[in-house]
Amino acid sequence: MRRAISAACRFVTAPKGAQQKSNTMPELPEVETVMRGLAPAMEGDVIKLAHVNRPDLRWPFPTQMAKRLTGQRIQRLRRRSKYILVDLSSGETLLMHLGMSGRILVSGDPLGRFVQNHAAIGKHDHVIFHMEKGTRVTFNDPRRFGAMDLMQTAACESHRLLRDIGPEPLGNAFDEPYFFNHIKTRRAPIKSLMLDQSLVAGLGNIYVCEALFRAGIAPHRAGFRLAPKRIKSLVPIIRDVLNEAIAAGGSSLRDFRQADGELGYFQHQFDVYGREGAPCNASACKSLIRRIQQSGRSSFYCPSCQT
Repeated sequence: MRRAISAACRFVTAPKGAQQKSNTMPELPEVETVMRGLAPAMEGDVIKLAHVNRPDLRWPFPTQMAKRLTGQRIQRLRRRSKYILVDLSSGETLLMHLGMSGRILVSGDPLGRFVQNHAAIGKHDHVIFHMEKGTRVTFNDPRRFGAMDLMQTAACESHRLLRDIGPEPLGNAFDEPYFFNHIKTRRAPIKSLMLDQSLVAGLGNIYVCEALFRAGIAPHRAGFRLAPKRIKSLVPIIRDVLNEAIAAGGSSLRDFRQADGELGYFQHQFDVYGREGAPCNASACKSLIRRIQQSGRSSFYCPSCQT
């Protein structure tokens, strides 16, 4: 048996009358949860043998990836936006993106947190790390929307997938003056602006919907039409929503699992996301949650509480 550290997220069952049944990418809290679960099983250990069982996922794997990974000690794991970065003793960094269906499966963990025996290699087990201490870490991706790449650690920020990403929403660079200056003149809807990865890293549909509800801001409201106070209020709200979701182990919309195999449970705290047609949770509000389409994504909001 293996324990899944997964970030394959799908929509929760919607209230009666709702039509939403689609897929969504893992967002910052899910990727952070996966990274934190992997770290104790991998950091400081050596990749005794790396197996790469196909030439590509979403894109081709880098040249001689298995050879470049084998024998390397893992210095640390970290997250940048929705990517997991694995710094190696070779001076290279492995970038991993889980896509819609990617899971990282851990077995034989010497710390005793995972089931000990190794399962047979599965059809969708595309990259396998046999660790020196006996752990086996498997990247499983049925739909192959995930990705891996290798880069020089010193040049990570210039990698094509990372170079245009904005500041981390939980970091010091994302503060009220920064956010206000990047929103105040924009004519795009605030929802679209918050999903712009060049403006802020890692935010996705779920947590933007939840943050906008807490701020009382309608998702279709243009950035330049928002008062400065309302724009600035979003910064601590975004941080609160993300920290609460990370503490809850992410949102298990169908298959997401924490490092110990348990479900994340932030989805039980959703105020608007996935709740089309359900009553608003705000006290004394009698409105029903609505859903609109914005740039191909569903936005959930309360028409009374969000203006």
